[in-house]
Amino acid sequence: MAYEVVIGLEVHTELKTESKIFCGCSTKFGADQNTNVCPVCLGLPGVLPVFNTKVLEFAVRTGLALNCEILPFSKFDRKNYYYPDLPKNFQTSQYDLPIAVNGYLDIEVNGETRRINITRVHMEEDAGKLVHAGSITKSEYALVDYNRTGVPLLEIVSEPDIRSADEAKAYLEKLKAILQYIDVSDCKMEEGSLRCDANISLRPAGATYLGTKSELKNLNSFKAVQRGLEYEVLRQTEVLEEGGKVVQETRTWDEGRGITASMRSKEQAHDYRYFPEPDLVPIVVDPVWIEDIRKKLPELPDARRARLINDHNLSSYDAGMITSSRAMADYFDNTLKAGADAKTAANWLMGEVSKHLNLSNCEVEDCPVTPEKLVELTKLLDKGTISGKIAKTVFEEMWSSGKDAATIVKEQGLVQISDEGAIIAVIEAVIAANPQSVADFQAGKDRAIGFLVGQVMKQTKGRANPEVVNKLLRERM
Repeated sequence: MAYEVVIGLEVHTELKTESKIFCGCSTKFGADQNTNVCPVCLGLPGVLPVFNTKVLEFAVRTGLALNCEILPFSKFDRKNYYYPDLPKNFQTSQYDLPIAVNGYLDIEVNGETRRINITRVHMEEDAGKLVHAGSITKSEYALVDYNRTGVPLLEIVSEPDIRSADEAKAYLEKLKAILQYIDVSDCKMEEGSLRCDANISLRPAGATYLGTKSELKNLNSFKAVQRGLEYEVLRQTEVLEEGGKVVQETRTWDEGRGITASMRSKEQAHDYRYFPEPDLVPIVVDPVWIEDIRKKLPELPDARRARLINDHNLSSYDAGMITSSRAMADYFDNTLKAGADAKTAANWLMGEVSKHLNLSNCEVEDCPVTPEKLVELTKLLDKGTISGKIAKTVFEEMWSSGKDAATIVKEQGLVQISDEGAIIAVIEAVIAANPQSVADFQAGKDRAIGFLVGQVMKQTKGRANPEVVNKLLRERM
């Protein structure tokens, strides 16, 4: 039987506020364990929460960027459950009246654009962090760090509109880009500031009802989300094909083994015994304030991509890659401000810049070659001062030393040789040393000249002008 995959994602993102959602404790990552805590976030008796209104601003900004309706009246609720990382034994969250509802996000997969609807965006506090001694399913003990307790979160819940692991990955990448563009979260998955739970079920192709779902947790990268969902499709298909029934449960992704493993039965909403938070007043949002936030939204990824295509004649692919993160798009725009040609800047950004970012495992905002320095390098190339090959060598030195291109070219004597008189002697020596290649070229094998050009470039250490070398070789042969 053919099955249709049905996926819904619950994304939690930590907000970039200086203090926690209901107290003044720092949200800074990396502090010593259990030092960014106080009686409020530890849930000690007799304390009262005070709402951080910056969280509300970020929530409204996010809702608007995701095309949501902002509810004028919302409230906080207590979500009751026991777990060691939750010192109050309840989480302050939002249930029936969240801050934002009915949004959407458009994604493109394999050339097809699909709209993924967003059910809700709501505010809540984060729990602490459990550190397991071994894997989550086999550890003998766990330690708990409460520094993260009370850090403000947004939970963004999609409708079950996603139909493949590839679509889930594209949705997460687009969502991450938007959150970074509007500057509400740094989205560092390695620090836990962007986390995802995935609900997945199968149903017979053409059916309209939903199948029994499994919830996947411990998905700490986009790759893990994709692999975990792909595994679940295979697992659930096998269960159904063998005549069994998929059990509604929570499963964890085991990265090392490449499988999901059962953790516990999946809770229903009533299992949490939600009730309104008595220590916090409802939230009433002024429509004028909402519109003021809307007007201050930055240019979002789709609009920025369209601008690069329409105003700078970039291809859809180039524009999509550049606008996939705000930092990358800002870097590109800054190269244009410094006088770069758009296509040249795009080629360098997706070529040498991205290559060295990956090799150094750093983000574009940490790139040691500034947009202005990159433009200086491209201008030396455009003037013919250096060759394309030398330009890459210069860029590598710029990356490691921090020096500008002109200084490196001068210090290392890398100015391109375009004087024909200086090149002819080298060409004649190469022709004399490679009679077979000369004969091949004269016999009509045009590719042979590429070898000879390479030999000249080798002899001149890449400094000879390739166009001049090619012209002179043809003349001599």
